[in-house]
This record gives sequence, C-alpha cells and structure tokens, in this order.
Amino acid sequence: MSVNLTKGQKISLDKEAGATLNQVTMGLGWDAVKSKGFLGFGAKGADIDLDASCALFDDAGKPVDVVWFRQLKSRDGSVVHTGDNRTGAGDGDDEQINVSLQQVPATVKSIVFTVNSFTGQSFAQVQNAYCRLLDASSGKEVARFDLSVQGEHNAQIMAKLYRHNGEWKLHAIGENGKGRTFDDLMPQIAQHL
Repeated sequence: MSVNLTKGQKISLDKEAGATLNQVTMGLGWDAVKSKGFLGFGAKGADIDLDASCALFDDAGKPVDVVWFRQLKSRDGSVVHTGDNRTGAGDGDDEQINVSLQQVPATVKSIVFTVNSFTGQSFAQVQNAYCRLLDASSGKEVARFDLSVQGEHNAQIMAKLYRHNGEWKLHAIGENGKGRTFDDLMPQIAQHL
C-alpha cells in the first residue's frame, strides 16, 4: 500500500516497500488547467512544460552530478531520466527518473528531486500534479506526494532520497520556489542538505 506523504514527512523506503529496494522510479505527472471555452465548449489547456530533475550531493552538501532534460544520465549511470515531456498530455507519469540505489556511489549522500515550469507558467495553471516513488522491479507505488498546491510559484523542491544508518529514506520536502531549471533552486536546496 502506498503512503500519501505530507510536506516534511520522512519514511524508510525498505519499511514502506516491505523489502529492500534496489531500483526506484520517481514519477512526475501533471495536467494543464483547462481554460473556459464559449459556453463551456472547446475548453483546453495550454501546453505546460514541467521538468523533473535531480541533483546528487556528497556528505559536505556539494553537488556531484545532476540529471535533467539536457543530461539524461548521471556520469556513473546510476540515475537515468526517461525523457522530456513538454505538454503533460496523456495519463500516468509524464516524466520519470530511475535510480539504481545499489549503483549510486558511496560518496553520494542524497539525491534531491525538483520540478520546474520550463515554460514559466505558475503552478496556478497546473492541476493534478504529483510525484510518486515506485519500486521499479515490481511497479508498486511506495509513496505519493501531491504537488497541486496551486500558487504563483513555478518550481518546487519535491523530495530527497538520502542515506541514513545504511538505508535509503525519503523526505517529502514540498517547498515552493521560483526558476525555470533546477539550477535556479540550488541555493534553496542547500537548506535541506
């Protein structure tokens, strides 16, 4: 059973999954808010390009690598982005980042996931936005975090995977921010390392 995370909540991945997780997928999904057409007909949403990214940090809180739409794979190959979705069209996850937990170098202490509106729209123009963590081997959803707190922000620090006492844990951060890419959020991310 999946855990619906609240802002600030921390969970043990292995305990929630009921087994040791080797590979996880962070999925991001969203829809554009539909505009009102004439008498309710012809309503459609504008294309909104949300981007899932993640940055890998060492023990000292220094970034060692990043995975995003311009670099779909970490240098060591342990983290892979499945590709950029520029509209949010379709059902299910619109973007995914796969993490092979056992392959993540021991020097990496945490992996922080972000979402940014590359096209610049605020989250007030986005609905049904979520991030979720899946056991990649079974496809089972381990945890879900609703991102649809609408507002004038156009970015959010979603969650952090981190090592603690030899196991991986998940911290739902859910902090709003501003910026078209993860790089704009780096000073704010530093506060959560």
